Amino acid sequence: MSQSIHPTAIVDAKAQLADDVEIGPYAVIEADVSIASGCRIAAHAIVRQYSNVEEGVTIDSFAVIGGLPQDLSFSPSTKSSVHIGKNSVIREAVTIHRSTEEGAATRVGEKCLLMANAHVAHDCQLGNGVILVNNAMLAGHVHVGDSSVLGGGCGIHQFVNIGKLVMVAGNASVTYDVPSYLMVAERSVVTGLNLIGLKRNLQREAISDLRACYKSVYMKAGDPAKLAQHTKAKTQEGQDFLACFGASRRGRFSRSRMQN
Repeated sequence: MSQSIHPTAIVDAKAQLADDVEIGPYAVIEADVSIASGCRIAAHAIVRQYSNVEEGVTIDSFAVIGGLPQDLSFSPSTKSSVHIGKNSVIREAVTIHRSTEEGAATRVGEKCLLMANAHVAHDCQLGNGVILVNNAMLAGHVHVGDSSVLGGGCGIHQFVNIGKLVMVAGNASVTYDVPSYLMVAERSVVTGLNLIGLKRNLQREAISDLRACYKSVYMKAGDPAKLAQHTKAKTQEGQDFLACFGASRRGRFSRSRMQN
C-alpha cells in the first residue's frame, strides 16, 4: 500500500514516513519525526519535531504530539522527544508534551487509548493498555502502570506514580502514589480493590490473595507501609501490591475509606 498524503498536508522533507502512512487534510508533520507502518494521521493533527510514532497508531484531528513542555525552565533547543507505542489510539485534541531532559522521552505504551482532550505532560511514562478517559489531566513526570484506567476529568499531580490495573474515578484529584490494583476517588481517597479490572485480568487465586493483602494493609490500625512490611503474599500479584509501599516520591494514600 502506498502513502496517502492529502495535498493540503504539510510534511517536512526531514520527516521519516513508512510507505503506507495516511496523512489527512491540513495535518502538519515537522522535521525529525518518525512515523511507522500502518499509522493514520487525521485532518488538522500536528506531530511536532522529534516525535516517534510506532506501527498502527491512529492520531485523530486536532491532537498535538510533541509540544513544548509547559515548564518555565525548559529550553526549546533541548533535543527531547515523545514516543508512542504500537497500536495506540490518540483521539481528538489530545496533547502530549515532550520531555524536559536532553535525550529523554515522554512515553505512551502499546495499545493505549487516550480519549478526547486528555493531556499528558512532559516526562510522563504510560505503560501498555492504559486508558485516559476524556479530559484526564496528567502533570509532569507522572508514571502510570499497565492496564490502568483514569476517569474523565481526573487530575494527577506531578511526580505521582500510579500502579498497574488501577481505576481512578472521574473528576478525582490524585496527589499521592497509588499502589497497584486499587480504586481511588474524590481527593486522594482509596475506595477498595479494582475488582472489576481484577476479574477481567487475573486468576481467582491472585484475587483472593490481593483481598487478604489489602485487608492486612488498609483495614488494620497503623501505618500501611509498615503493615505491608509484615504482610506475606502467596502470589506474584500480591507481592507486586506490597512492593508498592516501598520508596515514594510523593507519599502514598494512607487510609482506605471503604472495605473491600
